[in-house]
Amino acid sequence: MSTFTSSDGTIIHVREWLPAGRDSIGIVQIAHGMGEYAGRYAHFADRLADLGYAVYANDHRGHGHSIAGAPGDLGADGWNLLVEDLVALTKLVRDKHSGIPVVLFGHSLGSFAVQQYILDHSGLVDDVILCGTTAVDQLFARIADSGGDLLGLFNTRFQPTRTTADWLSRDEAQVDAYLTHPWCGFEIDPENMAALASAAADRLSKPTTVPTDLPIYVMVGDQDPLNDDLRLSDLLISRYRDAGLTDIPYRVYPGARHEILNEINRDEVEDDLIAWITRATD
Repeated sequence: MSTFTSSDGTIIHVREWLPAGRDSIGIVQIAHGMGEYAGRYAHFADRLADLGYAVYANDHRGHGHSIAGAPGDLGADGWNLLVEDLVALTKLVRDKHSGIPVVLFGHSLGSFAVQQYILDHSGLVDDVILCGTTAVDQLFARIADSGGDLLGLFNTRFQPTRTTADWLSRDEAQVDAYLTHPWCGFEIDPENMAALASAAADRLSKPTTVPTDLPIYVMVGDQDPLNDDLRLSDLLISRYRDAGLTDIPYRVYPGARHEILNEINRDEVEDDLIAWITRATD
């Protein structure tokens, strides 16, 4: 674990998984989702480190070890600062490991932050992975139509439900671990949720500043409620292609829900993802 100080003075905590006894062949930076923490990616990160990758994942402000107040409270202008924190971490790890490629991975809320990141800072990374992602503006439109009950909307399609988080995974042990952990299961504060919605409607829906040669790997479950039967992830892919991007593999896992790295077919998902990272960093 290491730390750095954000531009507003917030201490951001970073988990590191480094190759043992060898030089790193590439960097994978992980941006986790809402209401979770970086340590949940240890299984995936350990596999990457064993292959020679240096893996870094910060706990977002308001999350995990970076909680300074109430869980989910990102602070003033916190959404934009959360994205800025990802940029700052990339610069730090590039300085530490010069001359090797950087792959930026974002899941769910982390993928929304990555979508914003690459509008202005794509030159810092070589490849991008969007996991459990969606067309964010249309997701917020669905949430508004449902009366604003975000988590209730996500669980609706899995009735009768066992828990309030059945939408995450078919793996009951993973769902139960999520529900019992004090760093899981909350939303970000209303002010910054509104800031994300505004950014989604304005900038994220028009990705015209993303370089056309940036490889973006999109991976989702076909039962992920964020995507409304894949209509919204399909829309996201169309937007990037309309912006001129051509290297956009789109991997859909039948039956899988939102957290595909914690699904019953996790090994398959990780194998596919590692194969793409290896190709991308050759």
